Formats: sequence, structure tokens, C-alpha cells
Amino acid sequence: MTTPDHANESHGQGGRAGNLTLRAASAAVLAPVTLAVTFADGWIFLALCALAAGIVLWEWTALASDRNDPRVLAPGWAALFTAMICLGFRLPAAAWAVLALGAILAGVLVAGRHGGTRTLVLGNGTSARWSGAGVLYAGVLLLAPALLRGDPEWGLTALLFLFANVWATDIFAYFCGRAVGGPLLWPTVSPRKTWSGAAGGLVGGVAASVAVAYASGIGRLGIVGVMALVLSVLAQAGDLFESAVKRRFGAKDASHLIPGHGGLMDRLDGFLVAALAALLIGMIRYGTAAPARGLLIW
Repeated sequence: MTTPDHANESHGQGGRAGNLTLRAASAAVLAPVTLAVTFADGWIFLALCALAAGIVLWEWTALASDRNDPRVLAPGWAALFTAMICLGFRLPAAAWAVLALGAILAGVLVAGRHGGTRTLVLGNGTSARWSGAGVLYAGVLLLAPALLRGDPEWGLTALLFLFANVWATDIFAYFCGRAVGGPLLWPTVSPRKTWSGAAGGLVGGVAASVAVAYASGIGRLGIVGVMALVLSVLAQAGDLFESAVKRRFGAKDASHLIPGHGGLMDRLDGFLVAALAALLIGMIRYGTAAPARGLLIW
């Protein structure tokens, strides 16, 4: 699920080249592992999703509360683990419910009184709504890919379609942003992302996804291309959302877990939103039993 790059940035010279080398090296390790585990499926795939979600929750909590607050991490990690078990036994509704309860419990545990007025706060005054949102945000990273992959006929293809979309969006946006430059996409949130990069990422994401669909024998490529377009836009929106969260808390990266990349949340922000959108599209058409079919077959 890890993206090869975090794109759509116009970089300067000097140290930027070394950072790009680190990113490429990290991606060369993480992408094959992700693909191998996705092909393997089963409990190993669920465990990877749960591990990634647990790390993202840890990064979110440290970002929002400026410390690793056990009142958030304990119920959040317990909910993620329990949801993983539910998914393994084909109980998606129970998984959704467990994560919702985990989010509520995290908010309740950090609730307190501040200045004589009833408010929900973490230790540094951050609203406890952020803690509950963190559990849900991380939970999507478990639920969305797991439910898509669980489609027995089209699950693998849907994940490959999604990986191709998000990864190509990132890569093309990065290089188009560097080569063309131009006006910034949203300077108050991300000072390096450009409109040219966004357009390049869109073209790359759609082309890569349609190529996967064509190679998989999927028909009606025009509609599939529209789905790819929607997912590419939302992947970039997820990137901007995470940038806005980091700016809200005065951080450049979610963590320093991955050399040259920052944190896992920095790498999976676009994938998380695109995966959620893909799942919702598929569920609207075919329910939780075959969401991948609902995404790809028209």
C-alpha cells in the first residue's frame, strides 16, 4: 500500500537530489513487499493492513497531541486488532462497528474539563475530536483495502488498479511539477504543489489504471477511465488534506519512519482516500460481498 513517491512538488537543487535518492531506495524496497503481500492475501495481507493502520494512528496521535497518548492508542490499537479479526472471519459490519466504538472510546477517555467549561481536550488543548478522528482515519486504511481484496473474483485486480492509480499519480505529478512548475495548487496548505503537477498526475494515474484494466480483460474502459479519474483527483485531495493537518499542528512530516519519505501517513494519505472512495463506489453497486466488481465491472 505504500506509494513510491509523494509527488507534485517543485524542488530546489542541492540536498533535494539526495532526498530523491533516498525516496527511490525506500520505494524500491516497500513497493515489492506491498505487492507480494497483496498477491498472498489472507491473514498476512490483513496483518499488513492492520500494522500500517496502527502506525498511522501512532503518527496521527503524536502529531495531534504532541505525545504518544495511551488514552488514544490503547483503544485505537485494540479496535484495529479486533476489526482485523472480524474481517478475517468475514464480518465487515462488526469491523465497522468496532472501529466506531474505538473512536468514541478514545474521545471519551481524553475528555475533560478545561477552564470550568465542558470541553474535549488532549493534554496540549487539542480537541478530543481529533483523537476519535484519528482512529477512524487509521481504520479506513485497514477496512478499505481489506474489503476490496476480499472480493474473491476481482479483489486482486482492484488493488492493482488502485496501486497503479495512486503511484502513477504521485510519480507523474512529481516530475511534471518539477519540469513545468507554474502556479501553486494551494500555497497556504502546501507551498510546493503546482497545478501542472496536479494535471500531470491526473493523466498518469488514469493511464496507469486503464492499462491495468485492459491487461486484466476488463471492458467498457471509458467508464473505468472515469473511475480512475475520480480516484486520482481524490488521491491528490487526500494528499492536501494530510498537508493541512500537518500545517494545523506545525509539522513538516508525520514522523521520520521512512528514510527520505517522512512518515507512513505521509506516504499513504492519497491511497487512503482513494481506497475509501473505491470501496464506497463498489459497495453502492454490489455491496460488501463484491465491492471490487462494483468498482471495475460496468
